[in-house]
Amino acid sequence: MKKVLFAASVYSHFASFHKPFMKMFQQKGYEVHAVGSNSRKRKDELLDIGVICHDVDFDRMPFSKKNMRAVKELNDLFRQHYFNLIHVHTPTAAFLTRYAASKHNQGKILYTAHGFHFFNGASRKNWLLFYPAEKLAKRWTDGLLVMNEEDISLGKRLGFMENHNMFHVHGVGVNLKEFNEKPGELIDIKNELGLTSENVIISCIAELSPRKNQLFLLKNWNSIVDQCPNAHLLIIGYGEDMEKIKAFIEENWIMNVHLLGYRKDIPSIIAASDIVTLVSKHEGLPRCLMEAMAAAKPIITTNVRGSRDLVDNGHCGLVVGLGDNEGLIQSFVRLIEDKQLRINFGRLGQQKIQAYSLGNVLNEMEEIYSRYV
Repeated sequence: MKKVLFAASVYSHFASFHKPFMKMFQQKGYEVHAVGSNSRKRKDELLDIGVICHDVDFDRMPFSKKNMRAVKELNDLFRQHYFNLIHVHTPTAAFLTRYAASKHNQGKILYTAHGFHFFNGASRKNWLLFYPAEKLAKRWTDGLLVMNEEDISLGKRLGFMENHNMFHVHGVGVNLKEFNEKPGELIDIKNELGLTSENVIISCIAELSPRKNQLFLLKNWNSIVDQCPNAHLLIIGYGEDMEKIKAFIEENWIMNVHLLGYRKDIPSIIAASDIVTLVSKHEGLPRCLMEAMAAAKPIITTNVRGSRDLVDNGHCGLVVGLGDNEGLIQSFVRLIEDKQLRINFGRLGQQKIQAYSLGNVLNEMEEIYSRYV
């Protein structure tokens, strides 16, 4: 039986984004394998659809002793199996898997860059560490998949050629039907939070981390509420900054903020929202913004790659500069106070996001895969 291998640092990456592509291979008669760690759980979701999992514990820091052990385990895997295609994700796991596979006469190797760690504005350390690594790994990479304009430029700088061995795809796809507005569920969520129809709900759906930059929004939130006291901010997600964010809210008396943690009802939360925001320091192509656009919600986001690829400033949302406190405040005040503008932005965003539908991305990926298997 033909075999395909997906590799990433954690199984939850596949559970969140890649199950449709794994199922596509299964329907074509492939045996689908996955390499990753179960540190963030969700391995069972892969096993439930028939994916064969190989536990490898990667460390994000490339020179960790843990990664030396990971290479040994990858070598053992490649001695036991021949894979017709290997599709790698996440920088360290992608590098190590490509390196190990290159020594064992495996099939073609594709790499999806969900946002290179070296980018305009990245630290010198990131450029010194990750750019040379990707330059080296190019020799083991048959095809590179990128999701935004800046990464296309970086891919060319690495030596890839667009539409030859580098392909622009519309992200990992979003199920448009799942994020259609569900008016019947709006009342339930507002009741849960003790809110009324007069309140304007702003949702920020992201891992709580320095990269997602929630503190930038929170530092300005009281200024927004001073002008728009009916505004309420929902922070959805969990992560390393959870305690820091809780402490900041308490110590600074931040008003009208609801920390909801991890939620499984994201479509309902987006449907209940009037505005969706993401203020990250850098992105690849943020799925939460695609989901919000599918639900016809206006966006306020930062001027970083991926986010600006999705949101045209003044067309389907507002884009502000990183660290532009006044610009952030005024963008929120403008949208909170202008319901018709929110509706107009939402409709235009819903039109734009059609190209990013799961069905369209599955077709894009099937065409790319067919070049290599």
